Amino acid sequence: MRDGHVHTRFCPHGTNDSFEAYIERALALGYTEISFTEHAPLPDTFVDPTPQSDSAMQKEKLDDYFEEVSKLKAQYEGKVKINAGLEVDYIEGYEAEITQFLNEVGPKLDDAILSVHFLKSSSGYDCLDYSPNHFANMIQDYGSVEEIYRHYYQTLLKSILAELGSYKPKRIGHMTLVHKFQRKYPVQSSFDSEIDLILNAVKDHGYELDYNGAGTAKPLCREPYPPDAIVHKAKERGIPLVYGSDAHQAKELGQGYERIKRLANL
Repeated sequence: MRDGHVHTRFCPHGTNDSFEAYIERALALGYTEISFTEHAPLPDTFVDPTPQSDSAMQKEKLDDYFEEVSKLKAQYEGKVKINAGLEVDYIEGYEAEITQFLNEVGPKLDDAILSVHFLKSSSGYDCLDYSPNHFANMIQDYGSVEEIYRHYYQTLLKSILAELGSYKPKRIGHMTLVHKFQRKYPVQSSFDSEIDLILNAVKDHGYELDYNGAGTAKPLCREPYPPDAIVHKAKERGIPLVYGSDAHQAKELGQGYERIKRLANL
């Protein structure tokens, strides 16, 4: 059992649970491998649009993060494989800064995820998954829920196609994160053409998909990212799926795993 998407106490919007709490929980669940993929620091010139500016790790804590994971590798050697990783945000318009950052930290990475949380609009940037209330504001700004979905999928495709250097993450994070509030703000369109373009690009580039269980625990989502129909399409294309709990607390390790395992034969 491998978990390829785990957050830690270095996440400012997460938990104070110790690394040991995560790892002991992982061992209890029978994990053989775990990737700590903390939210990478945002570009220096990017202004975090969330109210608390807490979307990502502070840059000055990055060395401490890697040092702590390195110690844990030695401490738990032979018990569980521990990977030092990051979840890197693709932010449209900041490709050069992201590439520079990846070139700096890439040699320290065992694993990494490339995700889209921020959408660029004419008025600035929005954190797509911050809250239902903010999503409602986005609907007013974008004109409809459908336009948010369309913009998200267009940005996701740009992230896959972007030239971000040799250390660009090869796994695409929670590709249907835009579904997070779908029970409150449903859409009629299936966006099949956008999904097919994304999956074809993932396949063509030899990338993986983060098969993320966090959505199953979200009351306004209640499905994994991506959901079953898209998983079938990915499997038809031979795209590798890597389970990720997207845990922000030790107790969240394993969330959604049993459903995902049944469908994807992970």
